[in-house]
Amino acid sequence: MSSFLIEGGHRLRGDIKPQGAKNEALQVLCATLLTDQPVRIKNIPAIADVDNQIQLLRQIGVRITQNAPGDMTFQADNVNIDFLQTDEFLSRMAALRGSIMLLGPQLARFGRATIAKPGGDKIGRRRVDTHILGLQKLGATFEQDTSRGVFVAHAEHLRGSYMLLDEASITGTANIILAAVLAEGTTTIYNAACEPYIQQLCLLLNNMGANITGIASNRLTIEGVKALHGATHTILPDMIEVGSFIGMAAMVGDGITIRDVAYSQLGIIPYTFRRLGITVEHRGDDIFIPHHDTYEIDTFLDGSFMTFADAPWPGLTPDLLSVLLVVSTQAQGSVLIHQKMFESRLFFVDKLIDMGAQIILCDPHRAVVVGHGGKIRLRAGRLNSPDIRAGIAMLIAALSAEGTSTISNIQQIDRGYEDIEARLNALGAKITRIP
Repeated sequence: MSSFLIEGGHRLRGDIKPQGAKNEALQVLCATLLTDQPVRIKNIPAIADVDNQIQLLRQIGVRITQNAPGDMTFQADNVNIDFLQTDEFLSRMAALRGSIMLLGPQLARFGRATIAKPGGDKIGRRRVDTHILGLQKLGATFEQDTSRGVFVAHAEHLRGSYMLLDEASITGTANIILAAVLAEGTTTIYNAACEPYIQQLCLLLNNMGANITGIASNRLTIEGVKALHGATHTILPDMIEVGSFIGMAAMVGDGITIRDVAYSQLGIIPYTFRRLGITVEHRGDDIFIPHHDTYEIDTFLDGSFMTFADAPWPGLTPDLLSVLLVVSTQAQGSVLIHQKMFESRLFFVDKLIDMGAQIILCDPHRAVVVGHGGKIRLRAGRLNSPDIRAGIAMLIAALSAEGTSTISNIQQIDRGYEDIEARLNALGAKITRIP
């Protein structure tokens, strides 16, 4: 198990470019199973979760051609359907959260699927109810095989249906879309997730011959087609990485430009950091964060202190709350961080408190951060990354701290951030990876 050794206190300067979006990559990779023709995907991030998804596709018989770094062609014309039912496949599937989105394509194209409980971050229970309920609406049946700890699904003939999702689940919406594009008739998904990742998935599928309307809204209409064909698709920059870099630049930057961010797709993210008092300059398709001696948290009109809470798009993504929490520790003012979706995602704050942060953990979902305008610097510490987003937040904290910090379990960070130590060291950081 590797660790990072971080020498804090170095100011960062220069340009950095975000990787391709992790969550979009996991979705569009699953879409390649829906056709036997080549699908070319560009700007694929070289991160552990995406690499594992690619290896999973290769193991089931998808032919993969590397065109260039981050540019691959996938052709699912000789899929080993029997391997999809084996314990070997299921054990690999269980290690990767994004593998759950292979369920919809399997049912749509092959009429059956076996799924294990997917892995991923340890941030509390992550429901798959929306996936199952939506696919049942399309005509799939599910049985639980308790001896193997898996669900077995069958769908001899998927038919379009109206459905109102119990929650606006991103992966649940994606799974239903991936099945509905080949179902007979019309599918209407109300309360659908509408994040840019979902929009990109729909655009790719339409380029492959699907008929999806209502893209970017929470009401999608899908007219099923008999078959899909090949297409070429470019993945968006990762908006979570963009937000992570904004926070990092505010805390330890001496002028950092984040290049090619697809600014129009960032939604409320730049505005949220501005509410922390951070200067976020929009320059073409770049963002520039100047040096900050301090930054002051905004308040509401009635004088009550700021609250950041996650919400479905176009609300604030929960994946940035860990970063916002860390950045708030060096602000002037107080802020309430309200993490609604996952009951264990704020438990990493005890390590920040040990580093000197002024944080009150109210309950598993809420934390109050009292900032002192940089007057109380964080101390170095021995940290452990419980999930991807807490990991990058800890890394930002360590970069700003006095002394040398250690972060263990960094494979969690590797799951979501490509070659992060080399990219930050190029800006002036001092990060060493220790095997």
